[in-house]
Amino acid sequence: MRGCEAHDAVVLAAEGNSRLGRPKQLLTVAGETLLQRTVRMAKATGPTHLMVVLGAHAEQLAPLVTGTAILFDPTWEEGVASSLRRAVAALSGRSYPLLVTVADQPCLTQEHLHKLLVAYDGSCDVVSAYGDALGPPALLRPQTLAQAGALPGDAAFRRLWTGGHPAAIRRDALARGLDTPEDVADAVRAGLIDG
Repeated sequence: MRGCEAHDAVVLAAEGNSRLGRPKQLLTVAGETLLQRTVRMAKATGPTHLMVVLGAHAEQLAPLVTGTAILFDPTWEEGVASSLRRAVAALSGRSYPLLVTVADQPCLTQEHLHKLLVAYDGSCDVVSAYGDALGPPALLRPQTLAQAGALPGDAAFRRLWTGGHPAAIRRDALARGLDTPEDVADAVRAGLIDG
C-alpha cells in the first residue's frame, strides 16, 4: 500500500443527543453497536496508537470499549472540537498523522478508511466528502493537528481547511444523520441499522 502506513487513530464518541433521546453510539448494525463497530474498523487500520474519546453517557459506553485507551472529555457539550482538542493534547509530541473517526456514521466502511490511508502522501490532509461538506473520517497531518488544538465549537473540521485544499474521498452516504427518531426510523427502513 502506498500512502500512510504509520498513523495514530481516534474515535470521537463523546456526543450527547437530546433530540434522539438515547445515545446514538448504542444503535446497532448487525448486532454491533456503532461505537464498537467504529472502534473495530479503526483498529483494523493498524494504528500505532488508538484512543476513544467519551463524554456523554461515558459510564454506559466505556464497558463496550475493551483493549483501547479511553479519554474522557468533560467539556463534550462544546461540540466535536472539544473532543478533538483533548485527543490532540493526549497525542502531543507524536509525529504521526491522525485518523479521526466519529461513532455515529452507520455507512462507514473499512474500504473507505483504507482509501483515506492510501490517498495520504503527507502533502495535505485526506478527508471525507459528503454532499457539500468535508469532514470525518479524516486523516490529519501533524501540522493540522497543531491548529486543531485552538479551534472552538462544532465547526472544527470545516475551519481546519479554510484556505487549504485537502484531498477528498467522496462517500455521500456518510452524510446520513442519526439525530432524531425520524432519522433512526429512516435508517432502519433503509436497512442501515437494526430496528
